Amino acid sequence: GIRAAHCHDVFSAQMARAHNDSNVLTMGSRVVGPGLAETIVEAYLEGKFQGGRHQRRVDKITKLEE
Repeated sequence: GIRAAHCHDVFSAQMARAHNDSNVLTMGSRVVGPGLAETIVEAYLEGKFQGGRHQRRVDKITKLEE
């Protein structure tokens, strides 16, 4: 399923990937300028899901989709 994250800074992008296994990134065009947007996208794409205790949350979301 889709797990979207609305990110306005690098930290939120990193945590969206690491803790929620987010697979869609959204940003507000009036909030995030082009330079920051590029940095956020790079951080998001480089991020990896940590699993562990965060996997339970993703499993709950997946179960709701069934």
